Amino acid sequence: MTQNYFVGIDGGGTKCKARLENEQGELLGEGLSGPCNPAQSADTAFASIIEATSLALDAAAIPATKISDLNVCLGLAGVNVPRYRQTAQSWILPFKRTHITTDLHIACLGAHAGKDGAIIITGTGSSALASVAGNLTSIGGHGFPLGDKAGGAWLGLQALQYTLEALDSLVPPSRLVTDMCEALGTDEPQEIVGKSLHYKSSDFGKFAPVVVTCANDNDPVALAIVNEGKQYLIEVISHLDKLGAERISLIGGLSSQWAQWLPENIRQRLQAPMCPPEFGAVSLIKHLVKEC
Repeated sequence: MTQNYFVGIDGGGTKCKARLENEQGELLGEGLSGPCNPAQSADTAFASIIEATSLALDAAAIPATKISDLNVCLGLAGVNVPRYRQTAQSWILPFKRTHITTDLHIACLGAHAGKDGAIIITGTGSSALASVAGNLTSIGGHGFPLGDKAGGAWLGLQALQYTLEALDSLVPPSRLVTDMCEALGTDEPQEIVGKSLHYKSSDFGKFAPVVVTCANDNDPVALAIVNEGKQYLIEVISHLDKLGAERISLIGGLSSQWAQWLPENIRQRLQAPMCPPEFGAVSLIKHLVKEC
């Protein structure tokens, strides 16, 4: 009898991770490759998927020719936007069966070990997803600068905007302004504008640690920025509650910091993620194959 193999892919803006399991749920191998966001580069994302999968097969000592026997779930950044989902769906992939969904969906499945629940991601960007009784409801995830409130890029942008206003003597100076100028290497407004004119979200996100440090040292300007982000997250959690999400996990690079800033009653509402996103992707493809 032919062995069924299942692969979960967690594809994000900086890396692509593959998890290979057999029908019994045993981890056989893993693979890690580069960027995997079709909205940034469809060709790069495609290549990363193939590379990560091939590395997982290699780690499991399974012949590369078995790639055509794989049941694969791709959880990809960017495919929440219809045009990029269509791009991914047009790929001719070498797998036996392929299912495409968002990286947020598989992260939610992983966080709750395949069960119902909700997640809030606070990294460079921010977004939330609830999975309740088969219904998926997303909140935010509109991308920077239209959304991503409480994300690292948003924190950096708020700090940069305040710094420029302070240097124009429109608002009071503060330690945040001093530390931002130090990080920028200048206190000249036009030089700052020249440096930041073509910043991407990741560039703004580099200033998030400045805001975090200043807020933890009770700088009033940094605290005001943090309080705005905190209020946003409180509203998101309240909405997830209304949707019926019993478990809510806060994940991402800034999650532990935001958890410290949130009120105690909100902190107690949060639960640690149980498994990584690629585990969620495997559980989803197994479920779909079983239904066929």
